[in-house]
Amino acid sequence: MSRGYDSYDLDDFRYFLPARGKPPRREYPEEHEPRRGASGASNSGEPRELPKSSPAGDLRDATRNVYRERGRTYSLRNSEIHTLIEVGKFRVVDTGDLAKFAYAGNRQQMEKDISNLLRQGLTEKRSTSVFKNESRQVLTLTKQGQRFLRRRDSLPKDQAIYHGFVKPKEANHDADLYRLFQKIADDIERRGGRVLRFTLDYELKEKLYKKLGEAQARNEVRLDLKKQILARELQLPVVQGKVILPDMRIEYETREGERARADVELATGHYHGNHLAAKAKAGFQIYARSQDAASLRRIRDEREIVTAILSF
Repeated sequence: MSRGYDSYDLDDFRYFLPARGKPPRREYPEEHEPRRGASGASNSGEPRELPKSSPAGDLRDATRNVYRERGRTYSLRNSEIHTLIEVGKFRVVDTGDLAKFAYAGNRQQMEKDISNLLRQGLTEKRSTSVFKNESRQVLTLTKQGQRFLRRRDSLPKDQAIYHGFVKPKEANHDADLYRLFQKIADDIERRGGRVLRFTLDYELKEKLYKKLGEAQARNEVRLDLKKQILARELQLPVVQGKVILPDMRIEYETREGERARADVELATGHYHGNHLAAKAKAGFQIYARSQDAASLRRIRDEREIVTAILSF
């Protein structure tokens, strides 16, 4: 989905200009005091098994640990920290997809975890539409939740963590990226590979405009050309002088141990021919919801655009 990143706008990268005369602020982890607390296990019987592997540890462990940070105290299970990580990496996650992929279908435990995270101010839940039959329940981190994750050692230091809803009208699209990632990751693993990292378009844009802001601070000329050079350094395609950003980049290792990447676009029924053509020329893997795929293929065929449009 286009977020308006193709145009050349100086204001886009002034935000990323380096601060002058101020050394970068280094964050140090606050005191972390794990201790045993009340179990969150259901009294109605044994819960279904959760995925065992997680940066937060064994997700089946119902023990609550206490974390203290800047005068606040949080009581969290491993599964709740894992939920914070999943939501923070993708910005917006549908609760139904979270139950399916992060909780192995155990919606009851997910609801308990979410209630605890909401109560402690670490997440925010919202409906995507005022119309009940069109609405989805989605989660995002609060600023407080983002700060908590950044001060833990739960993620690689270069992994972006997001908070808040950017544009309500894009919540459905952004939430679908989590589901689409699961499909692509499963496909990679079935072929014997493994996912190493993924990046959203927000992070790709930030890297590009931070470098462009630094070039402007050095009073370099022809910033339009510099932008294209920097884009190619980030392996971002340039089509007719415009930088084209994918919705999501997935880096992975193949069965043979080689490094590879997939630049993925989640197209919607609102795409026009020129937009679809640019994404196809950029070489992106284009996916669409089943209800949008037919109309997009019709546009593709009418414009004779050479690309596959995959349904998910």
